[in-house]
Amino acid sequence: MADKSITVLVDNDSWVLPYAEVLEKNLTELGYSVQLIRESRDIGEGWVNFMLGCTKLVSADLLKRNKHNLVVHESDLPRGRGFAPMAWQIIEGKNEIPICLIEAADEADSGMIWIKDEIKLSGDELCNEWRARQGEKTVEICMRFVTEYGALSPRQQEGDSSWYPRRRPEDSVLAVKKSIEEQFNLLRTVDNERYPAYFELAGRRYVVKIERADGADSN
Repeated sequence: MADKSITVLVDNDSWVLPYAEVLEKNLTELGYSVQLIRESRDIGEGWVNFMLGCTKLVSADLLKRNKHNLVVHESDLPRGRGFAPMAWQIIEGKNEIPICLIEAADEADSGMIWIKDEIKLSGDELCNEWRARQGEKTVEICMRFVTEYGALSPRQQEGDSSWYPRRRPEDSVLAVKKSIEEQFNLLRTVDNERYPAYFELAGRRYVVKIERADGADSN
């Protein structure tokens, strides 16, 4: 049945993929026909298409295959549209990060808000740790959409919008004259392998990797 068909799309080798697999498993256990796909061209016809961590635009024709096409975005929309909102807000020193489940729209991150929740941090989580919180909350609000659908009412975004730029390698640069304490939130957002922190001194570049001494974080 179309109203039991759900697609979960992750179009890149994102860290969110294991959480998409958990979502697929949880929805299947509820009796839904779920397909986890890696290419937008494989979107099936059905009720919901969850697009998690996607980096490529999905054509309007493909979006028409489902009644709802939903995206997770971690900001107080319409403020904080754009790229890597979780990382940018951690750098800003925020420990309570809004997270929204929104309908996909022509303009990025501008769709109707179905669910708004919050990711709470203690302020010392490193990259893998806060990503785990983010991934778990992503699964949670997607599951809420499915199980609470009849009681949900989407609402328009209100207020002035703002935009986070795409994070680049140079956004992980450390200032040599600032203390570690001053730059700890930046260090919390770096991926030791993909975009490590670094600093430049006397014409040379030095990479800085961060991990917990007790081994609790595997980043």
